[in-house]
Amino acid sequence: MAGGTETAAALGYEEARDELIEVVRRLEAGGTTLEESLALWERGEELAKVCRHWLEGARARLDASLAAERAEEESGAGDE
Repeated sequence: MAGGTETAAALGYEEARDELIEVVRRLEAGGTTLEESLALWERGEELAKVCRHWLEGARARLDASLAAERAEEESGAGDE
């Protein structure tokens, strides 16, 4: 599994997402032992957390940018 030895937290969003897709594909394909399936599931959970972390960070940055833009527009509206 590509990147399987990397700490999940060190992965970028795209890397974590791509590896998560591969984990899901392997789980859906079957043919793995119970132990392998559990290890894949655990890795998938780690990768999903990384993806959520990146997406929540992106959402916070977007929200902050939009709030700053609104504040700037509101402060400029009184100048007219």
